[in-house]
This record gives sequence, structure tokens and C-alpha cells, in this order.
Amino acid sequence: MPLAAQPAAPAAQSFDIRPLEAGTGAEIIGLDLARPLGDADFARIHRAHLDYHVVVFREQRITPEQHIAFSRRFGELQIHVLKQFLLPGHPEILIVSNVVENGQNIGLSDAGKFWHSDLSYKELPSLGSMLHAQELPSEGGDTLFADMHKALDALPAELRKAIEGKRASHCYTARYSEPKFDGYQRPTLTAEQLAQVKAVEHPIVRTHPETGRQALFVSEGFTTHIVGLPEDESQHILNELYRYSVLPQNIYRHRWQPHDLVFWDNRSVIHLATGCPAHLRRTLYRTTIQGDAPF
Repeated sequence: MPLAAQPAAPAAQSFDIRPLEAGTGAEIIGLDLARPLGDADFARIHRAHLDYHVVVFREQRITPEQHIAFSRRFGELQIHVLKQFLLPGHPEILIVSNVVENGQNIGLSDAGKFWHSDLSYKELPSLGSMLHAQELPSEGGDTLFADMHKALDALPAELRKAIEGKRASHCYTARYSEPKFDGYQRPTLTAEQLAQVKAVEHPIVRTHPETGRQALFVSEGFTTHIVGLPEDESQHILNELYRYSVLPQNIYRHRWQPHDLVFWDNRSVIHLATGCPAHLRRTLYRTTIQGDAPF
């Protein structure tokens, strides 16, 4: 019997990768993620993600199914613990939104209210996250990204020595209920939800599993203490690490444009939502890709 014809490989797309400010971040122009993506094009994107830590795909008019499919090319997807804010029919997508319908928030309104790396409170934290703009406010709503490789490089020798070989505890509920943006109260976690987010320990300095580069791996949002140190000493060191984590010269500010899809490396950067006026609608869809155990 004749062999069945093999499907043709997707046609290569012509697109540019343009570095952004501060050496962190690059935008990808001319790529259409609604079209099939060939291996060579995917390899270019993967390399850019490793080199620049934050990649911005402009003008992506993709469906949730296409968003999920592209995310899955990088690894298994993680389902957020706040299941009430998952996109109906697509639990891989967390709705990030300040929109209220029938008296209820349709999404997580204060996502990113403190500097953090997504899901660092899990045994297998996130490799990366993809956030796709659905509805943007006319002002505000920027997202900041801080390069944690550069943060580590900036540490003075004494501070670097103080954290050598140390581990820190990460906990989802560390600042869960602290208000940051006006007019929003996070939902109370159920016992089942709390069981999914028990505290974990990770090295303070982690090695990127793909590039071999080292980076700080702590954040004000999820890190609670340094294991084995007195509370006051632990907090003093963490405060210093947080200060070096967000040096202005190492921060990229993303000013959202319609249909942006932003893909960042949670092993290399931390990020922060700057917020927007409460009366201006803002909705984005997020997928989160599972990574490896930090080492």
C-alpha cells in the first residue's frame, strides 16, 4: 500500500526581533501566532525568550485555543488555584481583570500587586507566563519587569556571601490579603485551595536550567524568610535583596498596546502591576507554563 502523504511543514514567517530598553525585553514584529508556526520560527522565538527574558508579540489577534496551543509548545500548563477566575471552557487561562459584572469580579483584579515571580510558591515554579491583552484602559495599566540576573551581579560581596548556599521560603498567602489597589478585596481561600499552596523552600540564588546563568530568586510578594536565620537578620537581608532587585536601570516598563501578547521568563525576571484607575476597564488572559525545581 502507498504511504500516506505527510502534511507539509508550516511556511516560514518573516518577522523581526527588536531589543527594547535596558537590555531586557524585545518586541517581535510581523509574526502571526494565529498561523501554524514552523520549528525554525519557534526556535528563533525560544532563543529570544532566553536572551531577552521578556518578549512582546505585537498585534496578536488569537483565540484562547491558539493562546493555549502556543503556550503548550514550551511545556505543561499550570492551573491557577483561584478557579473562580479561570476562563470558562479553558481552565488553562486565568482572567486578569478589574471588570465587575452582576456585582462580581470576572477576574483577578489585583494580580501582580507586589513584585514577584509567578508561582514561585510551588515545588515546580513557572518557566514563563503569557499575558494577552483583551481590553486596555486609556491610562495606566503598565507592567514592570526587573532583571534578576543583573540584580545578582549588582550585589556587594558581603551581601553575596551572606546568602551563599541559603534557601528561602515562598508562600502564596504571604501578602495575599494585603490591599494594594483601591476597591478590591481578594476572595477567601477555601481549605482545599490552601492545601494546594503550602509553603515551599527554594535556593536564593538559582541557576537557569537552559542558559546556566545565575539569578536571584526572591520577591517581596511571595518570599517570607530565609531558612535557618533569626527573623530580624532574615528580614534585613531580604530587604537588601529586594532593593537590589529593582534598581531602576534594570527595569523594563511595558506600556500595553492593543492585542499585545507578552511572554516573560519567571526564572530570570520578577514583575509588578502598576495599576490603573478603577473606573477604566482592563482585561487580559494569562497562561502559565510549568518549569523545573530550582537548583
